[in-house]
Amino acid sequence: MKKNVFNIFLYVLLFLSAGHLQAQQPANVKGTWNMSVESSVGSGSPSFELKHITDSTVAGTYQGQLGEAQVKGTLKGNKIYLSFEVSSNLIEYDGVVDGDTMKGKVKLGSLGEGSFTGTRKKA
Repeated sequence: MKKNVFNIFLYVLLFLSAGHLQAQQPANVKGTWNMSVESSVGSGSPSFELKHITDSTVAGTYQGQLGEAQVKGTLKGNKIYLSFEVSSNLIEYDGVVDGDTMKGKVKLGSLGEGSFTGTRKKA
């Protein structure tokens, strides 16, 4: 009986550990992302071209109403943070990735703040 209880305990522990490890895998954000931004200073539809540098860092380009800029970012599981600078304003996107979509908050430096949603362009 004790052996069965111990085996069940080990299976449960392995199952929970596997789920935890899977949840920690960073999202795949490689590709072109078309965003929709709603902010206190208006709306826009910029695009990002992103690539993975490591499992937890990304880089790419921004193109939109603010011009063009080099982007850097981080991934922690499905949480994404992107930033770039335009006209001495630090622009920050902080959100969550779910497959081919993402959403979150955007800070536009001294210009204001708002929210964004995005979809990855099909290859």
